[in-house]
Amino acid sequence: MKRLATLALVAGLSLQAHAIGKLADVSVVDRNTGAVLAAHYYRGEYWVAGQPGSRYAIRIRNSRGERLLAVTAVDGVNVLSGDTAGWGQSGYVFDPWQGYDITGWRKSNAEVAAFEFTAAPNSYASRTGRPQNVGVIGVALFRERAVPPVYRADLGLAPPMAPLASAKAEADTGNAAGSARAESAPAPTQELRASDALASRFKLGTGHGQRESSFVQQTEFERLQSAPNEVIRIRYDSLENLVAMGVIRHTPPSPGSPNAFPESPLARYVPDPPGIR
Repeated sequence: MKRLATLALVAGLSLQAHAIGKLADVSVVDRNTGAVLAAHYYRGEYWVAGQPGSRYAIRIRNSRGERLLAVTAVDGVNVLSGDTAGWGQSGYVFDPWQGYDITGWRKSNAEVAAFEFTAAPNSYASRTGRPQNVGVIGVALFRERAVPPVYRADLGLAPPMAPLASAKAEADTGNAAGSARAESAPAPTQELRASDALASRFKLGTGHGQRESSFVQQTEFERLQSAPNEVIRIRYDSLENLVAMGVIRHTPPSPGSPNAFPESPLARYVPDPPGIR
């Protein structure tokens, strides 16, 4: 099964803690702080705590000596095309040992709209009428079918084939369609532009953030099989919600615990305005 895919142009990311997966190491990075979000295993699923308003990236590192295809979805939406996600769609192709940060919804070969944690009603999926799967990141990994070498009597190995013109046209159509869907999404309401404190009381989703430069190119990839060789699923929500759900245990220090900075006051945060409970 030969499908058009997108080849990331950034390589060499180091392996990070809290990565999930066998064929590839997948983690979520808070781009505002640079921290890799801790993955918490709870009732058969992995969870990460996002900070409302923070930009984030899906970090994927190919851990094999062969190319991999990563069909990637956020909130049930393909991050390349904007279509409701399915395994048979296009994705990112990773060379052996290559790593890359997927930082947003792809708008063209040179630009993305940043992923950012936001209240679920303001997520891209909800704003395009697909709120059912908000709060989950999915990566379907495919191994590549080996192509036997073709020999010619005069030159030995045949040169590699360039991407097909029809495949390139298909990619342009998909990117344009995704862009149109994104641009037609309604503007967020004033209520959903409220403070992070208010946003954290909602289930978190992924918004359609500011445009950023991000360069890729098209390539061909023939899958070893029609079903993924591995599917990685990471669910996310605010820290407050994950603590309330029991995913993360919040244990305050005991009164007798030593204080590393005894002369410093405890951290204080902005309180909620009147009327918010």
